[in-house]
Amino acid sequence: MTGEAPPEPDGAKGVHGARLTVDLAALAANWRRLAAEAPGAECGAVVKADAYGTGIGGAGPALWAAGCRTFFVAHLSEGLAARAVLPEAAIYVLNGLLPGAGPAFAAADLRPVLGSLDELTEWAALSRGRRPAALHVDTGMNRLGLSIPEALALGGDARIAEAGLDLVMSHFVSAERPGDPVNARQIADFSRVRAALPGLRGSLANSSGIFLDGARHDLLRPGYALFGGNPTPGRANPMRPVVRLEAAIVQIRQVEAGMTAGYNGLWTAPGPRRLATLSLGYADGLPRALSGRGHALVGGVPCPILGLVSMDLIILDVTDAPAARRGASAVLIGDALDLDTVGRSAGTIGYEILTGLGSRYVRDYGGEVEHTLS
Repeated sequence: MTGEAPPEPDGAKGVHGARLTVDLAALAANWRRLAAEAPGAECGAVVKADAYGTGIGGAGPALWAAGCRTFFVAHLSEGLAARAVLPEAAIYVLNGLLPGAGPAFAAADLRPVLGSLDELTEWAALSRGRRPAALHVDTGMNRLGLSIPEALALGGDARIAEAGLDLVMSHFVSAERPGDPVNARQIADFSRVRAALPGLRGSLANSSGIFLDGARHDLLRPGYALFGGNPTPGRANPMRPVVRLEAAIVQIRQVEAGMTAGYNGLWTAPGPRRLATLSLGYADGLPRALSGRGHALVGGVPCPILGLVSMDLIILDVTDAPAARRGASAVLIGDALDLDTVGRSAGTIGYEILTGLGSRYVRDYGGEVEHTLS
């Protein structure tokens, strides 16, 4: 595995008005940085939602080259895509085992994360101890997973061996808020479950959980932080930026006081203004909620998004940006506009910005990945 994505086709410039750059070397460095937080544990990687919008075909092999050997996805379909580029990896499917899906898991050597006694029983009947799986225990999220009493009662149950369980895991409710008392309760409850199920590795720490005392156990599950999101809100981001989104200015126009721009004329020029139109919109994952709230950087100058973000176009006020001209680049994610900043501007979180990145961009996978031998 080389960690390299397929090259862009010749003539890619101009195929789409925006370019998404994914820095694979930064991605690998982020994985190593997180792994160093818990040298006694294995560091996996959550690559659901097409590797958080960056593309499993580039991100998966880059993480493998960095030394990652265990990966997590949400759906069986994502597991199949990951298996195609990670033929030797351990791949867990977080959203569980739908009825009758066992043979498809087995055929692709994928590991279901079993979230109910019914799932455990079904997988045990198929596996007969030959195919590994994980057990999900709910310690507070109330979405998926066995209850704590159900998990505690499994001690000594023959289905543990029959299902090939090699991992027990749970998920934090508020790991990004280190002072939330629910964290301590979840850590204590998960430790009780682990004591009742000896011999199984434990996994509790997501990106933010890696920075909580007592949460690391045997296997880390970072996701958002790998791709540059801040796992320690309120403190400096320890991760390197991985994604950069730029769009070309298609057209520059001058408007006078009282003129409007965009659908429904929601923005009115307070005086003479210089406007630039960019070739991307909400069909490319740029949230409509950035209408009148977000910015882009043109030559390093913050330029407000005017009016409504439309499907394929947005309008910027570039009056104060001397670098603005037809063909010049505007930065939508990158530099001072990191994922979390863009998320806040849209009234959401960086996770949604990242995983919503559209499929139409020209994608540039840059950065050499140093291989780790094992």
